[in-house]
Amino acid sequence: MTDIAFELQARQLRQKAVEASRSYGAGYTEAEDIAQDVMLRLWQMRHDLERYHSLEAVTVQAARRLTLNLHRRQSPLPLAGQDSCSSVCGDPSQQLEERENELWLQQRLDRLPSTQHAILYMRQVEHRSSAEISRLLDISEASVRTLLSRARRSLLEEIKKRNQSLR
Repeated sequence: MTDIAFELQARQLRQKAVEASRSYGAGYTEAEDIAQDVMLRLWQMRHDLERYHSLEAVTVQAARRLTLNLHRRQSPLPLAGQDSCSSVCGDPSQQLEERENELWLQQRLDRLPSTQHAILYMRQVEHRSSAEISRLLDISEASVRTLLSRARRSLLEEIKKRNQSLR
C-alpha cells in the first residue's frame, strides 16, 4: 500500500479502532491511545497491508488485542521465582535503579497527551520529518513542531524536578 493510499484510509481506520477499543471496555482516553498505537502499527506495516482482505478487520482485531492486553496489565499476577537471576544478571542495586529510572520515564511518557506522545514517538524513534507527521496526523507542520516542543519541555521539567528532589 502506498503512503497516500494509507493516508486516505487512516481517519476511517482510526475511528474503527476507537470504536472497537471502547466496545471492549476501554475508557475514552485509553481508546484514543490504543487507536493511536494501532495506527502506528498499521503505518509500520503499510507495505504489507494489501495482502489482507479487510483492513477494517485487521484494525478492529489489533484494537481488540491491545485493549485486552491493557486490561491484563492493569491487574498483574506475581510470578514465583522472579528474582532468580540476581546472581547471574549483575549488581542488584544497579538493576533496581535502572528499572526504576525506566519505569519513571515510561510513566512520564504515558502522562503526555496522546498526540504529543505519538509525535514524540514518530520523531524520536521512527525519525520522521515534521512534514510526514503532519500528513499522517492531519495537522499543520507548525502544530507538529509546537506539540513536539511541548512534549520535550514537559519531560525536561519533570527530569529537572526529579533531579532536584534526589539531591
